[in-house]
Amino acid sequence: MTVRKALLALTCAPLLLLSPPAQAQPAAGAANPGRDMVASKCFQCHTDSMFRDARQDRRGWEATIYRMIGRGGLWTPDEIKVMADYLSEALGPNVRPAATEAR
Repeated sequence: MTVRKALLALTCAPLLLLSPPAQAQPAAGAANPGRDMVASKCFQCHTDSMFRDARQDRRGWEATIYRMIGRGGLWTPDEIKVMADYLSEALGPNVRPAATEAR
């Protein structure tokens, strides 16, 4: 029986080398650059409740970020893009609000 297993393993080994690698799935709680940037930049002055229910599209979030620059926020154009992309995906007009806990 062990000879059969060895032959099967030798026969299947080339097939394993030809198969494409599996896509790595992000782990739960994996780093999200947009979320991390919003947390580090926006939470210096705001709580999440200040913008959680805004539900704006990307242009709306970008305009909001530029208003914050007018009030003293210091961000690069790349940081603005990353934050606006994240906020529009997480808090866009078509995204369902997170369920609130019953009290």
